[in-house]
Amino acid sequence: MSSIRAAMKSSSEKLFIRRLRRSELPPDTVKLARFLIGKAIVHDLPAGRLSGRIVETEAYPPGDPAGHHYRGPTPRIRSMYLAPGHAYIFFNYGAHFMLNVVSEPAGVAAAILVRALEPLEGIELMQRHRKTTRILDLTRGPGRLAAAFQIHRHHDGLDLCARGPLWLGEISHSAGPIGKTVRIGITRAADQLLRFYERGNPFVSGPRRLLLPVATLKESHFGSK
Repeated sequence: MSSIRAAMKSSSEKLFIRRLRRSELPPDTVKLARFLIGKAIVHDLPAGRLSGRIVETEAYPPGDPAGHHYRGPTPRIRSMYLAPGHAYIFFNYGAHFMLNVVSEPAGVAAAILVRALEPLEGIELMQRHRKTTRILDLTRGPGRLAAAFQIHRHHDGLDLCARGPLWLGEISHSAGPIGKTVRIGITRAADQLLRFYERGNPFVSGPRRLLLPVATLKESHFGSK
């Protein structure tokens, strides 16, 4: 419950969030997906700052049959070929935007889906954006977090390591124990251990039955990087 109490801190209580440099990002999709747990997403809006700790990610490395890039370049995924730390935004099922972090050297398509955040600053703004006062429903799941943080298609290709309104950061609060399991809502490469999450955090999304100890799951050629 400490995570919920932290999330309900006053929005006027400013946190120190340091902007991440591209050179700090691990040059590997799977390693970066794990590295991002405990890091921050910040969106500076005219109405105020929104920020949250990343508590769940999914990796979609090069050659992944479940990735949008598997069949090669298309105009829709052009941003996936940018340098690590850029945003790839896609519209899922005609209903939700989803935030991804590009994860391989420029010219190689791969990305990490940010599945859930623990809200930190701008709680009241998030509640208005999501039309709910329930803290756990603000950013638990990729569609919800994009709505709460007002992330849209025009953010596609934005450099999250550069000065701008939407960026990646680091706070002093380190991540707790990190779990690893299968990804959610895919049919190809569905057995790969490419989903990372902070154990015990109530803002983690997805069926609880998937949050199994790593030892009970079979390692894969993707997940063993």
